[in-house]
Formats: sequence, structure tokens, C-alpha cells
Amino acid sequence: MSVADPTTSDSPSTLRQDHEPPAATSRRGWRYHHLGIPTGVPRPGEYYLEQFKMHVSAFETSPCGIQWMRFEPDSPVHPLIQSVPHIAFEVDDLDAALVGQEILTAPNSPADGITVAMILDSGAPVELLEFRRDPSRSQ
Repeated sequence: MSVADPTTSDSPSTLRQDHEPPAATSRRGWRYHHLGIPTGVPRPGEYYLEQFKMHVSAFETSPCGIQWMRFEPDSPVHPLIQSVPHIAFEVDDLDAALVGQEILTAPNSPADGITVAMILDSGAPVELLEFRRDPSRSQ
């Protein structure tokens, strides 16, 4: 049986049942994007993100969206993000998704066309991503 904290649930009067998807996807409409896993081991194909002093790898090739993250000792990234895996969701409106959330990392743009923020949910980091799509390009 699933156990939910009614104080953090979207529906505080009922608990989520085993067969039910989480509120993030069923009520908020967030879409799974990737799972970020911290590591201290260099991995093949990693590339460096200078502004975060971190190396990332596997995201482009993982069929399940696994992203390995290796941090430099002086990385400015929140310590929880450096030590606990995070799930990432794509959202349509990042500002709206952040309302009422505990923010670990304020909205920022790590690459052209994307804005991200990290929140805290049940003690774990969660990344929210908003993509600015060019309407002139077909998807």
C-alpha cells in the first residue's frame, strides 16, 4: 500500500492508491523528462558544464532518460542535488509550477531555449524544465 503525506498531496483528503499515478503527472500535467544520478566516477562521453562546475553524460543516448552528473569540489550546485538523485519533469509554465514550492535552485537558463529550476519534494530534489519552442519549426 502506498503511503502519502496528506499535507503535501494535491488532494489532502485522500491518499494515493498503488495503481494511481502521482499528482505531478495526473493532476498537474507534468511530463517525465529524465532521471539525474550523482556519481563520483568519470563516465564515457561526459561533457562539462562550466557554469555549474559539473560533468554530465548518457542523457542523449539513454532510452530511459538517465543522466549521470559528476560535480567538481567547488560546484555551486546545491549539496542535495549533488548527493541525491533527482527526477525531472517538463512543464508548460515554469512560473506557475513553482507556486507554493520550496525552491532549491532559482529559475535559470543552462542552454538557449530552456529554463529550469529545482524544487524540494518529500526531501528529494525535483527538476522542472520549460522549453521555449520555435513556432516556425515543426515538431
